[in-house]
Amino acid sequence: MDTKMKEFMDSVRAKNSNEDEFLQAVQEVVETVWDFYQENPHYKKAKILERMTEPERTIIFRVPWVDDSGEVQVNRGFRVEFNSAIGPYKGGLRFHPSVTLSGLKFLGFEQTFKNSLTTLPMGGGKGGSDFNPKGKSDLEIMRFCQAFMSELFRHIGPNTDVPAGDIGVGGREIGFLYGQYKKLRNEFTGVLTGKGAEFGGSLIRPEATGFGAIYFVREMLAAKGETMKGKTVSLSGFGNVAWGAALKAVEYGAKVVTISGPDGYIYDAEGISGEKINYLLELRASNQDIVAPYAERFGAEFIAGKRPWEQKVDIAIPCAIQNELNEEDCKTLIANGCQMIAEASNMGCTAEAAYLATDKILFAPGKAVNAGGVAVSGLEMTQNSMRLNWSEKEVDDRLDQIMTDIHNACVKYGTEPNGKINYIKGANIGGFVKVADAMISQGVV
Repeated sequence: MDTKMKEFMDSVRAKNSNEDEFLQAVQEVVETVWDFYQENPHYKKAKILERMTEPERTIIFRVPWVDDSGEVQVNRGFRVEFNSAIGPYKGGLRFHPSVTLSGLKFLGFEQTFKNSLTTLPMGGGKGGSDFNPKGKSDLEIMRFCQAFMSELFRHIGPNTDVPAGDIGVGGREIGFLYGQYKKLRNEFTGVLTGKGAEFGGSLIRPEATGFGAIYFVREMLAAKGETMKGKTVSLSGFGNVAWGAALKAVEYGAKVVTISGPDGYIYDAEGISGEKINYLLELRASNQDIVAPYAERFGAEFIAGKRPWEQKVDIAIPCAIQNELNEEDCKTLIANGCQMIAEASNMGCTAEAAYLATDKILFAPGKAVNAGGVAVSGLEMTQNSMRLNWSEKEVDDRLDQIMTDIHNACVKYGTEPNGKINYIKGANIGGFVKVADAMISQGVV
């Protein structure tokens, strides 16, 4: 590592000790943009990297609520408003026991680059709570969401900060959150995205991240003169992202052979398509967080306690959570002839796995691959501002074009002298430039 780069990273570590996920995300960006940063001294003079790696605002608050037995429960709420240089803060809310400030800072930092790549006017942010919606009644979830929004409403707005859903926050939760915001503010605005179609939501928002990931993979293959037809695909997770990715991959003629959950993974040699893809929604709605029932229903193989990356496939797409694919998994995939890994989850691979995949095969990071979700959220914001709804085809066509443009930006900034595309470098520099230029234009703020 360059001495000056090491000094920079040491300063970031000193300020953010014990925040491993955030430090991992920062190091990936810094290592890939450093040469570009040195070649453009106006960025250095303005201390753009120092400012980019510091959130503009971090909000932490308590969330007291009452469960169905009358017991008072207390959770912690967060909103990290990371960067607003190119638009209002934009990023999801995550309700999960694993939520920490480090994780949300990593997600907000990544979101800044991801949102920049979409070319839409959105800054970067992220939030959530260590609340676990699993096993809770609808009334308990409503009471929690109302308590959470009773604090968060002070800090958000359609031109300030526009949260969306994420892990543990689906249409039900967004509805409860929006209802409380509307009551407290006495106004009907596009302050949350992922809303129901009845009150300002956009069509194909649930499928958007998965659809977008496959559009990006399609472009990666096209750059090699190939298509998805006949390719075998391994997906992890079984929520909206995996569901959308499976739908679109099958549409393009690929065969999806795995999904996974905390209990293990499913290997379906015949392919996951049609009724089987629809069943993912039933699994998700069951509130059990397991995939084993799929095997019993469709006669597929269930492998308990393992991840799907041991199977022989052409394309691996992590769709669940950060760092779910490690270096050993990557080695196994490469040994089995995998051609590419594309992160549909945020930082779905460990740093070691990402570097190995970039060196040996094709690898694309989440900030590019999974930008489809926030892209359609941005389109929802536009529809809300214009007081209209676009058709499914209009939204899908715009999403397709955005993902194609993101791929083009990765090619522009990430093509190496030997012709290979370094997608990490391309995505990071492509996302960096727009935000950095906006920050310089706005002065030291």
